[in-house]
Amino acid sequence: MTRTADNIRGGQLRDRTVVVTGAARGLGRACAERFAREGADLVLVDVAADVPGVPYPLGSAGQLEHTAKLCRAQGAAVLTAAADVRDPEAVREVARQTLDRFGTIDVLLNGAGIAAPSGKAVHEISEDEWDLMVGIDLTGAWRMTKAVIPAMIEQRSGSVINVASTAGLVGYRHFAGYVAAKHGLIGLTKAAALDYGPFRVRVNALCPGSVRDDPLHEGRMLAEIARSLDVDVDEHEEIFVQSQPMNTLIEPQDIAGAALWLAGDDSCQVTGTTLTVDGGFSAR
Repeated sequence: MTRTADNIRGGQLRDRTVVVTGAARGLGRACAERFAREGADLVLVDVAADVPGVPYPLGSAGQLEHTAKLCRAQGAAVLTAAADVRDPEAVREVARQTLDRFGTIDVLLNGAGIAAPSGKAVHEISEDEWDLMVGIDLTGAWRMTKAVIPAMIEQRSGSVINVASTAGLVGYRHFAGYVAAKHGLIGLTKAAALDYGPFRVRVNALCPGSVRDDPLHEGRMLAEIARSLDVDVDEHEEIFVQSQPMNTLIEPQDIAGAALWLAGDDSCQVTGTTLTVDGGFSAR
């Protein structure tokens, strides 16, 4: 797409194309909206359907379109793609469509992820449950990175942001699959940063703590984590706040602000790092 004076907007990400996975709701939506407000054009990716084995509804096609509507209201050009990050051809097609439409891929936010099936000790996890968790939360990010990196190498610039978790820094009882995938994602981040640093392509991890399920973003990750821990969903926010040194949950816009910094020029010398936004939880 050729940009004209009519569609050039201001902001930290002006003239840049950002691919966001897990964009239908939650942190994916919050980050996409923030990127759009800062001038980016967007490719919004989500499975947009339920996945067998995941014990809660995932983002829908309608939610993905709602995210697109919110971003277009900020003046962004938006392409949506219903794609499962476990499907190599679907992922490659996202990269092809992005380049066909916008001609560049400047930022990739790997936000697609699941929190369950969880709630079991290590020996109780089935092969299918383990493969499902790792396949989405870790291998999906690798697969998306693999698809977009060649374009970033060619243009000698780019930023990959892997949404990990405090579960990538510490352990959580009965969440071995999730913890292993998120630790692996941080390891992938560090290795990829070394691989692509010579090409001016940066790779960083973003580790949110307990993020409030903001109804505006239709998030439900914290509620599902609570459910896996047999925590009363009606009281889960108050219970999670008790472990927060700053006595409050993280807001989606807090994560979006950190993602914006990693995407923009102010972090041009930052790569291979882990940016933790958890209100001090992991400092203990």
